[in-house]
Amino acid sequence: MKKLKRTASFILKIILGLVVFLVLYFGVEFILSSITCQGDKGAPRDMYIYLQTNGVHTDLVLPTKNKTLNWNKLIDVNTTKAKDTTAKFVAIGWGDKGFYLETPSWAELKLSTAAKAAFGLSSTAMHCTFYTKLVETEDRKKIFLSYKQYKRLLKFILESFEWTDSGETVLVDTKVRYDEYDTFYEATGRYSLFKTCNTWTNQALKHAGLPSAYWAAFESRVMKKYR
Repeated sequence: MKKLKRTASFILKIILGLVVFLVLYFGVEFILSSITCQGDKGAPRDMYIYLQTNGVHTDLVLPTKNKTLNWNKLIDVNTTKAKDTTAKFVAIGWGDKGFYLETPSWAELKLSTAAKAAFGLSSTAMHCTFYTKLVETEDRKKIFLSYKQYKRLLKFILESFEWTDSGETVLVDTKVRYDEYDTFYEATGRYSLFKTCNTWTNQALKHAGLPSAYWAAFESRVMKKYR
């Protein structure tokens, strides 16, 4: 009986500890994501990009080609099923490779995948999706920025890709695709509860000198700055 009570007490402490952790996590996230970093005030509006969400994950959408960078030289559109070389935009997001490749829907989420992602135990990937045209919606917001800000944004994104010694991006060797227009590349860094896909997007905006949250883990808190 005593052993049973000790076991029950131990389990209760674990549950209570988990509850306290989650309350603190969501509370701190709410407070820090409510703090707005304004970025570079009065910066020229030389060009625009998009910030978009699918309801869980955020992406930055950039022109495939301009005077600053030609993404077609770094991300091969021929690795997509569509192979559409007329694409004018590419959406780029960073995230846990296990989530990207093994969890096409929430119904297929495995506990092991979630645990590895939460505690930074798996590798990461860049998800790249090509678009021929885009329109602004509630879930896809146009952001105007200067070329100086754009270059800083590019620097952050490019440093998130894994590179070979010869200066090439590394394609993820997988047949997994979400649609006809996307592909995956190896990334740097580790995903965790404190560095999520949306944290990455928020950091990219902050690095570029664009409005962002002090820290944000969820897509709604990143998008809120532009809605």
